[in-house]
Amino acid sequence: MNSKAETLEALGQKGSVLSKKSALVGFDGFVNHILVPVDQRTGPRDSYRPIESIAAFGERISGAAGVGTNIEVVPGREKIGGNGPILSHALLSAGLPVKFIGAMGSPDIYPVFEDLAQKTDAQSLCDPGITHALEFEDGTVMLNNAAALDKITFSNILATVGEGAFFDAVSRADVLALVNWTMIPEMTSIFSALLEKVFPNLGPRQEGRLFFFDLADPEKRSQGELKNALNTIARFCNHGKVILGLNQKEAAQVLSALNEVSSLENEDSYRRAASLVRQSLQIQCVVIHSPRGAAGATKEDSSWIDGPFVEKPRITSGAGDHFNAGLLVAQLMEINLPACLTLATAFAGYYVLHGKSPSLMELDTFIRNWS
Repeated sequence: MNSKAETLEALGQKGSVLSKKSALVGFDGFVNHILVPVDQRTGPRDSYRPIESIAAFGERISGAAGVGTNIEVVPGREKIGGNGPILSHALLSAGLPVKFIGAMGSPDIYPVFEDLAQKTDAQSLCDPGITHALEFEDGTVMLNNAAALDKITFSNILATVGEGAFFDAVSRADVLALVNWTMIPEMTSIFSALLEKVFPNLGPRQEGRLFFFDLADPEKRSQGELKNALNTIARFCNHGKVILGLNQKEAAQVLSALNEVSSLENEDSYRRAASLVRQSLQIQCVVIHSPRGAAGATKEDSSWIDGPFVEKPRITSGAGDHFNAGLLVAQLMEINLPACLTLATAFAGYYVLHGKSPSLMELDTFIRNWS
């Protein structure tokens, strides 16, 4: 049976398990203002040609060195941003109950987050960051103002949620997703507090727990900080199954911080890179996704799956978070690695093609029609 057939069988037989599980997601939050850079305008309103690629945008910027330039941007919609809110929304669409703790506004939650906050029994720690997201066909350039996220600390989490309530939320969660390490200066300290102050005070758990980590492009952080964070992440193995999700850029940065060498040029190199990171950290699973597919490595296996490449995406910001949502859904169904990667790439593929998060039924149809 191939991976698509296995994935479809799992969706049919195990999809109902999600309603009996739950996820706790934290702790970031952004308001995304989607912008389209204009290449050439031919008339008013929608009469323009967009700059289609990040490379073309880069050439326009480079060509302005020493003289300056003027680039028009066409505003699109305002939407929830940040890894936590987007991941939470995607998991909800798949039928998984979610509790979200993050940055949605203080004292009042921003209107863009109201629906998510209601559906996830959310609690807000502070104001969100602000992102101006430049959309291109091959990716997104995100210009972030993350100053508000300095207030995301372990002490603020306890003060906002309540110590007993937070400990209870952690104890009940089947998945604990800790995302956007790069944008939250105190995130490594939060990791350490969970390990040293929370888990030792929780009772025994009958079923295993998943820990999912998304670093979110650590280029601006030092290699020393990144290595410390990775070593702290590895300590979560004492309390459950640890999954580290990376895109190809993040994978290169992690490999460098761990003094490992691997190119990211083809299927075999992606599989090797995932295995190197997993072995170096001694965690249970590492996944590396790209626009054309994904690789994963566990102690028992490594695999690559070609994804449903979308040539003309409707949206690209949030694609990685939807891949991660699909991966966690698959992990909760306890299916094998190739099927996990298939479901994750399909989840992201549906999102970039249709511009919205899929239900499991929509995902099933998408995989059946995937050619």
